[in-house]
Amino acid sequence: MTLVDRTTSCILGWAVAPERGEVRLQKIVDEAPSAAFYFSDLFPTYRILIYTPGRHTPMPDKSETYRAEGDNAELRHYLARLARRSRCFSRCIHALRRAIKLFVYAWNRRQLYRQRFPKYPAHLMDFI
Repeated sequence: MTLVDRTTSCILGWAVAPERGEVRLQKIVDEAPSAAFYFSDLFPTYRILIYTPGRHTPMPDKSETYRAEGDNAELRHYLARLARRSRCFSRCIHALRRAIKLFVYAWNRRQLYRQRFPKYPAHLMDFI
């Protein structure tokens, strides 16, 4: 699961877990910066979480979750272990967490750089 800021495309919160349980999801929402609006897909657990002070809107389509879906696609693109289970996968959940932590660090630095300097190239490897 990832929480994404729609204006900067920075990843504000993420978790690696075998399932999307209520306790795990609530912890991610609580640790992320507050927002006025929260958008999600129609996964039933998202409806019972507490979003303070913002308002949660489950979306049947991708009209408001496109930024998070795009960042998830970037995760799958850069981390082969998330692409296809039959080819590459993480045998160790701790290694996967470390890889995602490094990716989020580099990704957020790159996104903020691209906002400040939109005319300059910014490759992800430059921010590791």
